[in-house]
Amino acid sequence: MEEKKVNESRSVTSVHVMPSDTNNHGTFFGGKLMMYVDNIGAVAAMRHARQMVVTASIDSVDFLCPIRAGSSVCLEAIVTWTHHTSMEVFVKIITEELKTAKRTLCTTCFLTFVAVDENGKAIPVPGVVPESDEEKMLYKSAEKRYLHRQNRRSETRNFVSRLTLKKPWDR
Repeated sequence: MEEKKVNESRSVTSVHVMPSDTNNHGTFFGGKLMMYVDNIGAVAAMRHARQMVVTASIDSVDFLCPIRAGSSVCLEAIVTWTHHTSMEVFVKIITEELKTAKRTLCTTCFLTFVAVDENGKAIPVPGVVPESDEEKMLYKSAEKRYLHRQNRRSETRNFVSRLTLKKPWDR
């Protein structure tokens, strides 16, 4: 399977933050931002794999500064690294004050997507070729994040095996 340049997966969208998108602090709802993150991440993963994908994990979300109503947010997603059937996607969110053009990095996020066939079975994906300094930095550090995800997944399996499925009122 031929490798693909990171830029081939690059996906970008912008959202104008309206007052109805904010919480009682006047800042963008984190959950609503996550909806956009998952969406743009899936677009990047599908561009890379040219297959349907499913979200396997949202590894980290770092909210670096608040996003206020009236501003714009630009979400940029790229596939940074692949394993056999999985793809690490990095999403960078930059807020822009539309009146002043001031741009600020406000959120970063790593997600993992898995390519699937029409039956939902995981299928192989192409490798990644980073070109820019930022792409190379993300690529170089990706395997460490992958191993961390594998460890966390194992810990999660152990943890959830100890949780009850009983209804709260039946305990």
